[in-house]
Amino acid sequence: MALFRTRSAAVFGIEAHLIDVEVDMYPGGSARDFITVGMPDTAVRESRERIKSALLNSGFGYPNKSVTINLAPANVRKEGAGFDLPMALGILGAMGTVGRPPGNSPGNPPGSMDEYMLVGELSLDGTLRPVRGVLSIAVCARRQGIPNLLVPADNAAEAAVTEGVRVFGMRHLSEVVAYLNQPDRFQPTPSSPPSFTSSDESLPDFRDVRGQTTAKRALEVAAAGGHNVLMIGPPGSGKTMLAKRFAGILPPLTFQESIETTQIHSVAGLLPRGVGLLARRPFRAPHHTVSDAGLIGGGSGTPRPGEVSLAHNGVLFLDELPEFPRNVLEMLRQPIEDSSVTLARTNMTLSFPADFILIAAMNPCPCGYFSDTTRECRCTGAIIQRYLSKVSGPLLDRIDLHVEVPAVAYKELRGKDHGTTSADMRVRVEAARAIQQRRGFYNARIPARLLRNFCALDEAGERTLEMAVRRMGLSARAHDRILKAARTIADLDNSESVTAKHLAEAVQYRSLDRSYWS
Repeated sequence: MALFRTRSAAVFGIEAHLIDVEVDMYPGGSARDFITVGMPDTAVRESRERIKSALLNSGFGYPNKSVTINLAPANVRKEGAGFDLPMALGILGAMGTVGRPPGNSPGNPPGSMDEYMLVGELSLDGTLRPVRGVLSIAVCARRQGIPNLLVPADNAAEAAVTEGVRVFGMRHLSEVVAYLNQPDRFQPTPSSPPSFTSSDESLPDFRDVRGQTTAKRALEVAAAGGHNVLMIGPPGSGKTMLAKRFAGILPPLTFQESIETTQIHSVAGLLPRGVGLLARRPFRAPHHTVSDAGLIGGGSGTPRPGEVSLAHNGVLFLDELPEFPRNVLEMLRQPIEDSSVTLARTNMTLSFPADFILIAAMNPCPCGYFSDTTRECRCTGAIIQRYLSKVSGPLLDRIDLHVEVPAVAYKELRGKDHGTTSADMRVRVEAARAIQQRRGFYNARIPARLLRNFCALDEAGERTLEMAVRRMGLSARAHDRILKAARTIADLDNSESVTAKHLAEAVQYRSLDRSYWS
């Protein structure tokens, strides 16, 4: 047998696509003649040295023949070391060490393993190392009707959450060969989905935050409707402390949300070993020195997900917002509007999901004490305006709630009243979201065509909104976002209609437009 085929997958974005690994072995050459074709990257080309050492050190030997490996389709770039295992098994099949497994259908061609998908990186001693994107590969196997998936043992729990595919976690190349020759001796990895619960004692609690009643209320509104928030205040007022507690009042992930979130972290190589599904909403807080590719995604070769995608179904926290490069901040516009990121390259265009809640924090000026009643600000008007102008009007327009976070008074700091807890806030948030789910949209995502239906106003409400738009010079986008925030406040109040009271609170969260940027 000189020609043998195995099956693997390549991940592009968060989707995996079937790759046929065709191995041809023929006399007339030597063991040094090892050619890989099909647009392999450097890591794939270097696999020949890993495969040779793994085969020899596992006791299988290596033929003194020429080997050509084709990764099909040939017009798609192949990246990463995950093709080591299917390439090694293809060579063993061509050598006759691995034949057609008993489980193959009679219609499968000789010299192939069409009912098996394989992925894994080989160490020089034949040990299997984990690879990225295994959950997406498992989904691809199910989509292609391939019933068996062989992966490194550290990736088995991740892949096993996919229904309709039997996943086998392997630790060594010899174990894979033993399985293929005697599959009845092995049992698939059982699926153990995580428990998606609201309570998590390890998360910080809002009861630790002294004072800041207005900011807590704004964050509760943001969590209930999925709204973006900007907090502005002097250093030490508690902005970061508030932001770190925000994820604790969000509802637990649904199973589908967990699948999406896990896929992204798996592709990025950030999924902890042995973890099947992520059960907690992500909280990403990149430093202000992050690059545009780090925040939005990209990089050389196949684009990788950035922080906005890693925060999908969770929270993106940008502390010291004006310290981020302005060109990086401006790139946030598309993901905030579309809940996705599209990255175009010469040979491909990929989209990553990016449905997150943005929590941003900043000082009112470079020294931090503009408008502070206890400390003197030493910044001139020009310096303050230059500082604030780093956050552009169009980006500010896309942030629904603007909250002033003043310094905490001594009486509140030393008081015995701990205020509301995260558990209490979460109960109200979940009740409001249940109302929105019956409409089919979270309030921050209400389509413009349905906004008037869901946010109908009475005469008093119309007067309140008209006065706010005229006096504050708000844009059409800000007008819509006020209505959406008012709808959320009404849902928290369990009110069928949006009243002037709800609108007044929503308008209050746009007051920074006038206080700082006017």
